[in-house]
Amino acid sequence: MLLVVCCLIYPALVWAGAQLAPAGGQGETISHKGRVVGYDNVGQNFTRPEYFQGRPSAVDYNAAGSAGSNKGPSNPDYLATVQVRLDTFLVQNPGVTKAQVPAELLTASGSGLDPHLSPAAAAVQVGRVAKARNLDAAKVQALVTEHTQHSAFGPDRVNVLRLNAALDALQNR
Repeated sequence: MLLVVCCLIYPALVWAGAQLAPAGGQGETISHKGRVVGYDNVGQNFTRPEYFQGRPSAVDYNAAGSAGSNKGPSNPDYLATVQVRLDTFLVQNPGVTKAQVPAELLTASGSGLDPHLSPAAAAVQVGRVAKARNLDAAKVQALVTEHTQHSAFGPDRVNVLRLNAALDALQNR
C-alpha cells in the first residue's frame, strides 16, 4: 500500500498541482529580443561590469545540482571564500566600503540558485552599472526601484535577470 501511495498517488498529485502553476510547472522564462535568456526562478552568473551581479552560487549556478556549501562561519575555507568575494566586489565597485556590502553579495543562498537580491544589494551596485553603461545613476536607481517586487509575506526583492534584461532593453542591446 505504501508503495502505491509513495510511487503513484503522491507523484500524480504533485504533477497535477504543478499544472496549476505558471507555464504548467515548467518555470517562467524571461525573453529579450524574442530570445529566451533564462528562467525567472534560477540565478545566473553575471560578471561584466554593466550588469548587476546576483548572489554567489555554491554550485556554480548549475540548476541540476542545487545545494548550499554546507560550510559554517567558523570554517576557514568558507571565511577565505567570503574574503575573496568581498575583495573582488570592492575592487569592482570603487567608492563602496566594506560596511556597505550586504552579506547576501558575499554568501551563497541555501539552494545556490537564488535569482533575487534585496533592494539594498542592488543599490550598492548602481554606481558601477551606471558608469559602465554611461547612464545617469539616478536613472539606473529608478530602474532598480521599478523592478523591486513587494511582498506582504517577506522582504522586498529584485530579480537580477529581469533587471539586467530591462537595462539591455533600455539601451537596445
